[in-house]
Amino acid sequence: MGILFRSKYGLVYSMTETRRRSNFFWAFFTFLGSLGLLLVAISSYLGMDSFFFSEEIRDFLFIPDFIYFPFIPQGAAMGFYGIGGLFSSFYLWSIILWDVGGGYDIFNKKQKKVRFVRWGFPGKNRRIILEIPMNELQSIRIITGVKEGGIFTRTLTYGSIVYLETIEQGFVPLTRIEDNLTGSEIAQKAGELSVFLDVPLFY
Repeated sequence: MGILFRSKYGLVYSMTETRRRSNFFWAFFTFLGSLGLLLVAISSYLGMDSFFFSEEIRDFLFIPDFIYFPFIPQGAAMGFYGIGGLFSSFYLWSIILWDVGGGYDIFNKKQKKVRFVRWGFPGKNRRIILEIPMNELQSIRIITGVKEGGIFTRTLTYGSIVYLETIEQGFVPLTRIEDNLTGSEIAQKAGELSVFLDVPLFY
């Protein structure tokens, strides 16, 4: 999340949803892991005399010749998980490519509108737009919520979220806990929007 444009009459923030480092890591890791499982399953199948009987895998580079790896059930199970992992990896790469959930927050004083633009999956509703007239804006609020809690400990971590309070739409989140913004970054964005929109800021 970052500011793309700033002027006297407009503010534009970019919103990143799926194009995060963690998503790139998991998409790449899932692809490599599932591809490895699928290669092991194929090698196991090719090393059999028939579909129901297994024999030693002799030509697989990463497994010694003395290890027996039957296709039923181990090879078949690895093939199943490998195919499932590849589908999961392709899904992750697809939403990264299409930037599903990403978009822009546009604050336009000339048009007197706030526009939230988000990208969805390809199709009729690829672009999702929410427009709010500026005369419906009431305030900017910083609300603290639970970020994560330990399963084996009682320690809780809290994070703050910036909300835009409106008459019709209620509280519209402008940041998320998952954005991992620092306290100063949250305060800076809330203060900037409060001054630009000429609405009060509440903590």
